[in-house]
Amino acid sequence: MSPRLRLLRLAVLWCAAAAFVGPVFGPAAAQQPATPAQTTKPAAPATAPATPPATPPKPATTPAPAQTQATPPPAAAPLKDPVVAIVNGQPLHLSELEIAQQSLPQQYRNMPMAAVFPALLDRIIDSKLVVQDGRKNKVTDDAAYKKRMAFVEEQVIQDFWLQKQIASKVTPEKMKAKYEERLKSMPSEEEVHARHILVATEDEAKVIIADLKKGTDFEKLAKDKSTDKASGAEGGDLGWFKKADMVKEFADAAFALKKDALTDTPVKTQFGYHVIRLDDRRQAPPPTFDEMAEQIREEMAREAVTAMLNELRAGAKIEKFNIDGSKPAPATPAAPPAAPGAAPAKPAAPAK
Repeated sequence: MSPRLRLLRLAVLWCAAAAFVGPVFGPAAAQQPATPAQTTKPAAPATAPATPPATPPKPATTPAPAQTQATPPPAAAPLKDPVVAIVNGQPLHLSELEIAQQSLPQQYRNMPMAAVFPALLDRIIDSKLVVQDGRKNKVTDDAAYKKRMAFVEEQVIQDFWLQKQIASKVTPEKMKAKYEERLKSMPSEEEVHARHILVATEDEAKVIIADLKKGTDFEKLAKDKSTDKASGAEGGDLGWFKKADMVKEFADAAFALKKDALTDTPVKTQFGYHVIRLDDRRQAPPPTFDEMAEQIREEMAREAVTAMLNELRAGAKIEKFNIDGSKPAPATPAAPPAAPGAAPAKPAAPAK
């Protein structure tokens, strides 16, 4: 049985033991043991001794062989896939833990193996004990087991083969070419950089506009008055945005302003009343390859799978049946359309 198939059975145990696995892999388990502090070497003297120390006299006789210190053997190279446990004589390799780690919740997948090793090792040992007990009781001879195992095997083959085909067709070079092609069809779009102060009533907004026209600092008022606390903490800054990024009333008012201009009247939206100042405008730069990479990869993967399935279907002989296993009734061919100007067919004569 391959490690991948064993992992699929292990996933069932993970679901059953979720209440136990969570606390085990909590924050405490993620902490690495502290590295002992290195012993501090004594500082060298500021100046060299005035005279070198006397050379110690050589021993009169050579030490006996029994007193000679043996040279330690070189350390053995670490194994690439060491055995990390033996369960009733069955070796468990580190590679199986690495595969199992990828079935954990996302926050544990990228953790160092050393951080999850003790708990993960115990979980897989438990799994192997259950599997061994199942084999001892001949669960593999059960017809239902064989049927489910055949289904699982087909799912693994499907997943493995599709991923292999996608990897061969969705390469970095092809993704780059797709990105360059996509850029040609992307029209340039304008975006603006604006600030706003949001308040609950129109009268409050009018007072703020009057204060701003008298020279009151916009950013200070945003911090003090705006009910949008996130942007208010930044002096009302909303950053760069496109027209479609904001609600229509706000976007129309912001994009109608000139640089450094302020709305003369409050702008009402579903959120309240806004006082808007336009800081700058520009043509939006195209998205970078990194920003579009995931979208391009998913799109190319779908295209690759669709093309593969179309090709397989075209070369396959497929018969479909009804839900009860019977053959579908043959489709009645449609009557050919009558030729233009042809006389309608005469009704059949009644039987005598």
